[in-house]
Amino acid sequence: MRYSYAFTSALLAGGAAISLLTGYPAGAQVAQNDRIQMQNTVPVAGAPASFADLTEALQPAVVNISTRQSITIPQAQNPFEGTPFGQFFNQRRGGPQRREATSLGSGFIVSADGYVVTNNHVVSPDARATLEEVTVTLPNGTEYEAELVGTDPSSDLAVLKISRAQPFPFVNFGDSAQARVGDWVIAIGNPFGLGGTVTSGIVSAVQRSTGSGGAFDRYIQTDAAINRGNSGGPLFDMQGNVIGINNAILSPSGGSVGIGLAIPAEDAAPIVRSLIAGEAIERGYLGVQIQPVDEDIAEALGIDEGVGELVQGVQPGEAAESAGLQPGDVVISVNGQEVTPDNTLSRIVANIAPGTTVPLTFIRSGERRRVNLTVGRRPSEEELMRQNMFQGEDESMPAPEVPEEAGLMEEVLGIQAVEITPQIARQLGQPADTTGLAILAVDPASDAARRGLARGVMILSANGREIASVEDLEAVLRAVQNDGREAVLLRVRSRQGTTQSVPVRFMED
Repeated sequence: MRYSYAFTSALLAGGAAISLLTGYPAGAQVAQNDRIQMQNTVPVAGAPASFADLTEALQPAVVNISTRQSITIPQAQNPFEGTPFGQFFNQRRGGPQRREATSLGSGFIVSADGYVVTNNHVVSPDARATLEEVTVTLPNGTEYEAELVGTDPSSDLAVLKISRAQPFPFVNFGDSAQARVGDWVIAIGNPFGLGGTVTSGIVSAVQRSTGSGGAFDRYIQTDAAINRGNSGGPLFDMQGNVIGINNAILSPSGGSVGIGLAIPAEDAAPIVRSLIAGEAIERGYLGVQIQPVDEDIAEALGIDEGVGELVQGVQPGEAAESAGLQPGDVVISVNGQEVTPDNTLSRIVANIAPGTTVPLTFIRSGERRRVNLTVGRRPSEEELMRQNMFQGEDESMPAPEVPEEAGLMEEVLGIQAVEITPQIARQLGQPADTTGLAILAVDPASDAARRGLARGVMILSANGREIASVEDLEAVLRAVQNDGREAVLLRVRSRQGTTQSVPVRFMED
C-alpha cells in the first residue's frame, strides 16, 4: 500500500493508446456480477438495507496476493584496499549477501480461467528485488501459484495468471465515468493481512487530482476504509461492477482517515486487456515540462485562471520542439479536447497513439495560435527520470562582479539587476554570448524573493519578450501596468542551467 500525505508535481505519465480486445478470456462460468443483477439489493430511495447479499455474490472473486522476492545486497567496498589490513577486511566481510522479502496485497479475478488484476507495486515492491514466487489465496483458503503476465508501472497495474486451470468466480469492470459523488461503494481486500475484509462508503470525489502531475493523477476518491494491504483490491458499485482499483491513501498517520484513492475502471480496463493479450502499451508524448495556470500566471499573462497549462521547458528532438512550441506558451487544447485541471495535457496526449497528427491550440504573447503536431512515443519511466534529473543550486559558486551603475528594479519587482556582459556570463558559468539580466539583489519582502529569485539568477525574457537590457524589462513592466495587471511572467535561468517561467507579482505601494 502506498501512503502519501503530500504529492509533488512531476511530469510523468499517461493514459494508454492501445488496441482493445472485445473482452477477457472467459469460460462457461457466469461472472459474479451477473448473479446479483436481479436481486433487489439497493432500495430506489435511500441507503441499502444491507450489503450482505452484494458481498456474498462478489467476495469469492476477490483474492489475497503474497509474494516472495530475493534481494542481493552488494558487498561493501574495502576501505583498506592496497594496505596490509585489506586481507583481514576481505576475510570478515564475505561476498554479496542475499536476503528474502515478502509483500501482501489484494487483487480480483476477471476471467473464469484465472486472470487476476492487482497493483504493480504489490508484485514489484523493490527495484532491487527479483520476484521469486507469487501466491494467490482464495477466500476459502485455497492457495495457487500464479505467474506474472505483465505490468505497467506508469498506471501501477499488473496482471497475474493462476497456474491451475479451472473455472474461477470472476467479476467485471463497470463504467466508472457514470460514478457520481455520493454513490454508495464497497471495498473488499486484505488490509493488514486480514483477508476478506469488507468496508463501505461513498464516492467522495471523481477525477480527483493529487497535484503530482502526469496522466494517471486522476482518481476516484472514497471514504470507504482502505489500509495497508488493500492495494490492488476492487472498489464496487451497487450493481457489483468494479469501478476502481484501490491504490493509495492520503494520511498523516499511515492509517485510513477516510481519503482513499482508486484507479478508475475506464483507465484500468483497456490496460488490463492489453496486458492479458501481451500487447505493448504505447503512449503519446510531446516532450514538454508543464505547469497548471494558477492565479498568478493568469494575472501575468492576462488570461483566465485554470485555462490550459504553461510550457516550462521543451525537450530537444521531441514532438513539441518539432512543432515550434516554446517555453512560456500556454497549451489550451489538443485534438479538440480542452486542457483543464480535470483533463490535463499529459492525460490527453498519453491517450493519443504515437505517430498520430493532431491539431494543438496555444497562446503566445496574448495571441491564440494553432499548429498540427505529430505525437511522439512516451519514454519509459526510467528514461523520464533520467531526463528530469538536475542538480540544485551550488551556493558556494561565486556571485557575479558587477559595475556600480547596475540598473534597479526595486520599485516594481523588488530586485536589482544588471545587463549580462561576457565577463558576467563567464562568472555565471554561461556562454559568453548569453543575453539578459543578472539579478544582484532581491528585497526579502518581495514576491520575487518568495518565488526563489536570488543573486546570480538570470532573467531571459518577460511575458514572452526577450530581455537584453534593463530598459527592455522596464518597457514590459510599463506595458503590463498600463493593461491594469499586477504581475509579470519572467523566464529565468539558475546558475546550474535550470530554466523555468516564474510569475512575479508587483510590490505593494
